[in-house]
Amino acid sequence: MPYSAEISRASPTAFLFLLDQSASMQDPFGGAEQKGDAAPSKARVLADTVNDLLRNLVLRCAKGEGVRDYFHVGVLGYGERVQPLVEPAEGHGAPGGLVPISALADRPKRMKERLRGDGDGGERRVKVPVWFDPHAKNGTPMCQALDQTAQTVRRWIDAHPRSFPPVVVNMTDGEATDGEPLRYAQQLRSFATDDGEALLFNVHLSESEEPAVELPSAAGELPPEEYAEKLFQMSSRLPFAMRSAAESEGYRVDLDTRGFVFNADPGALVRFLEIGTRPSNLR
Repeated sequence: MPYSAEISRASPTAFLFLLDQSASMQDPFGGAEQKGDAAPSKARVLADTVNDLLRNLVLRCAKGEGVRDYFHVGVLGYGERVQPLVEPAEGHGAPGGLVPISALADRPKRMKERLRGDGDGGERRVKVPVWFDPHAKNGTPMCQALDQTAQTVRRWIDAHPRSFPPVVVNMTDGEATDGEPLRYAQQLRSFATDDGEALLFNVHLSESEEPAVELPSAAGELPPEEYAEKLFQMSSRLPFAMRSAAESEGYRVDLDTRGFVFNADPGALVRFLEIGTRPSNLR
């Protein structure tokens, strides 16, 4: 059965996050500027959210004897250039240039203070790791980012042919400025382990006033927007374990449900990333 992950419990899982860093990511998340409200930029929200997710992945792998390498991670930014935002120390990398989670845990860029809820309705200051900072400049070279990611996925699969397939999450607010991304998405998804094809999910941070659409099963559920439909077509269907995770969060899903969110707000972004990083072989 594909995506069973039963064959891969001794193997790591690869997660790759693609972050749009084009100039439009300087705009406020959710269009708050138009409402007269102060709001962080889309670039800031994405950076904070993915840094928090990396921290949570580290915590999932923390055991009494240290951090176990259940995950190999990559973060790629695309805007002014296409570049990795986290890199392993020499001699501590994984195939394709990914970073074992133990090496990631050892090398945050810095620690910063942040207010967090204390569980009693108040807030307290805590120190959290930061692996990369927000950036927003130039165009949206998504095709180049997808092509580079496909080669990373291929090299990683060559080294881990019996693993759960790599999971790639692309987060963008705009249309690619360097070509047609659908064929690059299809190329990426064509690489497969013994357990199934690589999974590509997409999050659209739209400027539209349309309501968010989370985990649709058909293009007809989307607003009449060409780019939303294209990102939907680029997205993989959710495997069984992720459909189960989505159902546990209250989503209505079926065999055709795709890993796509249109017009995501911060809450939808976090929910989607939590579901997307819970394949059935996570410990």
